[in-house]
Amino acid sequence: MKLVIIEDEQSIIDAIGLAFEFRWPDVILLSALTGLEGIRLVKNEFPDVVILDINLPDINGFDVLKELRTFSKVPVIILSVRSEDQDVLRGLEIGADDYIVKPFNYLTLLARVKSVLRRSEVTPLQTSLVPVNARLKIDYTVQKVLLDDVPVKLTPVEYRLLVSLVKNKDRVVAYDQIIRDTWASSPSDDTENLRIHIRRLRAKLHDNPPVMIINKRGSGYMFKS
Repeated sequence: MKLVIIEDEQSIIDAIGLAFEFRWPDVILLSALTGLEGIRLVKNEFPDVVILDINLPDINGFDVLKELRTFSKVPVIILSVRSEDQDVLRGLEIGADDYIVKPFNYLTLLARVKSVLRRSEVTPLQTSLVPVNARLKIDYTVQKVLLDDVPVKLTPVEYRLLVSLVKNKDRVVAYDQIIRDTWASSPSDDTENLRIHIRRLRAKLHDNPPVMIINKRGSGYMFKS
């Protein structure tokens, strides 16, 4: 497994390296102290996961993430001192797979890396569009969604949210399970984020009033076929 860290504090890079060396010694770790160097590394090295700081000396980490998403679907974990909700939501909306606030526990970071890697290893039911209902189809190989045969542009978070519901079609999925499937984070932290993303996903699926994504108040959500 190959990991790229884009972080301007060498001490943090060294500490992450030690944590992986102790717990996951076969990982190949590459690092960049600037955003531009990080983009170059990802383009040239094809890593399995990227850890990205937001406060970089040359360009903003959010802009690095936007650039990465123009050519790569590599899982990205943001590592930042910024803990405001708008920063977390912004990172997830433009393509981050997870968001960890500094200071952080290094064992937690390793667990989050393993989690995003598991989520990225999607085993499709088949290598073409799979009908979900009369209107919706999903190609799990390329993470493509069609509504009435028209492509639907979903963020990575929205796509994982949809898959979490679809794979349990016609069954209620508990709020905390959806959150774990979508963000791999503590359920208590993301309940409001879940509501926001459900609302946005419904809008993109033209599901208003809801007939596909149903809220079972106090329990969870269900995708109705």
